[in-house]
Amino acid sequence: MTGHDAALSLNRFETRLATRLVFFIGGLTMGAWSPLIPFAQQRLGVDDAGLGLLLLCLGIGSVLFMPLAGPLCAAFGSRRVIVGSGIGLIAGFPALGYAETIPLMAIAVFLFGSFLGVMEVGMNSHAVDVESGSDKPLMSGFHAQFSIGGFAGAGAVTLFLTLGLSPFAAAGLIALSSLLLLIVAAPRLLPNRTGGSSTGGAFPKGVVLLLALLIAITFLTEGAVLDWSAALITDQGLVNIAQGGIGFMCFSITMTIGRLLGDRVVARFGPKNILLWGGVITIAGILLVATASNLAVSLIGFAAIGAGVCNIVPVLFSLTGRQKVMPQGAAIAAVATAGYGGILLGPAVIGFVADGIGLPVTFAGLSLLMVIVALSAGVAVQGATAE
Repeated sequence: MTGHDAALSLNRFETRLATRLVFFIGGLTMGAWSPLIPFAQQRLGVDDAGLGLLLLCLGIGSVLFMPLAGPLCAAFGSRRVIVGSGIGLIAGFPALGYAETIPLMAIAVFLFGSFLGVMEVGMNSHAVDVESGSDKPLMSGFHAQFSIGGFAGAGAVTLFLTLGLSPFAAAGLIALSSLLLLIVAAPRLLPNRTGGSSTGGAFPKGVVLLLALLIAITFLTEGAVLDWSAALITDQGLVNIAQGGIGFMCFSITMTIGRLLGDRVVARFGPKNILLWGGVITIAGILLVATASNLAVSLIGFAAIGAGVCNIVPVLFSLTGRQKVMPQGAAIAAVATAGYGGILLGPAVIGFVADGIGLPVTFAGLSLLMVIVALSAGVAVQGATAE
């Protein structure tokens, strides 16, 4: 290997590492938010409907700003978008553990959703660019780091709270850790290329519309686990409030393992089977969690949900890149916006429904949405791979 080849290889390694770190930061902050939610609800004295309104602020912030991320990446490059939104995300994160009035909390949650949404699109756009320069798939590995981050965030905050730290102190430690990781990653991201695959703003059509629907449903399910798992198992009396993040941790463990093995699993069974049987396993997990009368059954259910959904999203992104109905960049931006809109906006709706019929019944209703994913597997794969 020549000196030039060695330098190129090192540069590629550092770029991939930086991309993984960015995904990890996104997962870390989202995971850390989950065990903070019951404390926010308790601190503000709101019911499930009130909490749903706060979560709606998060979704509104994401949906409003996420469509801008694609054009921003095209104009300024994904690195600037990732760094700028990352700084905003980190700076405001401690407020989620401190705000003591509903207006302040609503603002904090809105900004959290806004910066996180822009960062999510930016890092997926960057991942597409990195993968396009590789001779092997990388997307599942990047998304695995997001899952690892989610587990680490939920686990760390749960530990901090169990040790007696305040929610504000726990959130501050997560913010500091994220800042250090961003400082390491930023200079190693791809140069600020413009006009590439980050094109955004197009409305999905044809099979891309179906893929967007399926990814929105899947992300909504993930978002429900993120935002409502702690409240669900504490309301059921299975754990106390300080251990509320344990369900999300189990979900994150199986999701992470599944995504680390994702490329081989998809190659072995094919995308259709991943969507079909992943949907079936997720449905079973949702029903276990919703009807659990003891902690062990509930945790098995959360683990099953993680195992079921883990490779559905990477497969849907892969199919989006293969379809011929829309340009790849526009299709990825549209599907990503629908997906992350689902994960951030959908759980807010759950709060309103849960206030009327109860959280366990509402959570069980997610299984009906996942039926759509399972039954659409063949149509989605055929439509995306048709010439």
